[in-house]
Amino acid sequence: MITLIIAVFIIGYIFITIEHSIHINKTATALLIGVICWSLYAFGSVDSHQVGEELSHHLASIAEIAFFLLGAMTIVELIDAHQGFGVITERIHTKDTRTLLWIISILTFFLSAVLDNLTTAIVMVSLLRKIIRDTDMRRFFAGIVIIAANAGGAWSPLGDVTTTMLWIGGQVSAVNIMKMLILPSLVSLIVPLVYLSFRLKGSLEPPKPRKKDIDDTITTFERNTMFFTGIGMLLFVPIFKTVTHLPPYMGVLLALGTVWVVSEVLHSKKDEEDRKPFTAAHALSKIDTSSILFFMGILLAIGVLEATHTLSGLAAWMNDTIGNLDAIVFIIGIASAVIDNVPLVAASMGMYDLATYPQDHRIWEFLAYCAGTGGSMLIIGSAAGVAVMGMENISFFWYLKRISLLALLGYVAGALVFIMM
Repeated sequence: MITLIIAVFIIGYIFITIEHSIHINKTATALLIGVICWSLYAFGSVDSHQVGEELSHHLASIAEIAFFLLGAMTIVELIDAHQGFGVITERIHTKDTRTLLWIISILTFFLSAVLDNLTTAIVMVSLLRKIIRDTDMRRFFAGIVIIAANAGGAWSPLGDVTTTMLWIGGQVSAVNIMKMLILPSLVSLIVPLVYLSFRLKGSLEPPKPRKKDIDDTITTFERNTMFFTGIGMLLFVPIFKTVTHLPPYMGVLLALGTVWVVSEVLHSKKDEEDRKPFTAAHALSKIDTSSILFFMGILLAIGVLEATHTLSGLAAWMNDTIGNLDAIVFIIGIASAVIDNVPLVAASMGMYDLATYPQDHRIWEFLAYCAGTGGSMLIIGSAAGVAVMGMENISFFWYLKRISLLALLGYVAGALVFIMM
């Protein structure tokens, strides 16, 4: 039975990695894997009641992540609907190549820590389209944005779904993960930037002037109010958890409720048709629900592997074969460039228990760094990379030739800094 479950998981995962070739969305595959694996476990178990209890236990943890993502994504969508990110992007005016590269990269790094790497990558690529005319140069900048977004997301409990999973699961605390990973993550970005500073030169030609894509119904006051309220409430989530000791999704739901009320008050005098694009209900219809369902499907499947002690057995084998925990986690980070980092981290959380490796143990901190930044080595290795790939029509091999080595250099440098710390 266990062999069959593992076979279904592996086959399903192969389908996920080649979704563009077989034209089947990875979310559908993930949901099928999760349900089929649990069904096989139930059929092969003599105590179906115990299986139901184990499923409920895993579902509670999965629901926490799903509600957290749902709330955070809706807040970001509301800010974007009010063009709130213009508060930042409109202040960038330089055309010097090296200066612009540093500004864009550092801005992406810190913005990703507050929002998430996927949203930040989309926002920054949209900005690049307004300030860089040359297509190839814009793609190159977009590639660096992927590195910066993933590096910025790794050290923050809000910035990358894998770090969020570790935070919600109790493996890391918000303050400690930021304190321990901000330097390695920053180094993983600075190293490629320093190298490029000696290679790039000249200035960039801005795009041809065009009609502003601005919604005249949004006032500056409304835009600024939604931006600072949304960002402020997202920053408040770790504080809320520290003060109340309630799960992080409760803080996000509080933040969403607050931002929702503010949006309703701002547009209370408008008629229903004019208000609709700026409501939370409309934002909920625009968020990437498919990604949330993908995480649920994958985490359900990982839950079966954990319940059948397959992951603990894998951990024991890796410890016996490789031995060094840092080496194991480093390899997991490299694997995340090929394999989605969500199931890798979920599997690692099942392989190593909190009783042996308590909260803020170095294995969890290093895992957050490696899984977060390792995906930058290939354009398919992270959600940010896949999004930028579609937006700028970047090919796999173009990225491999122009960006992958830079990402690898940064990954190794940041890992060495963490190990020395």
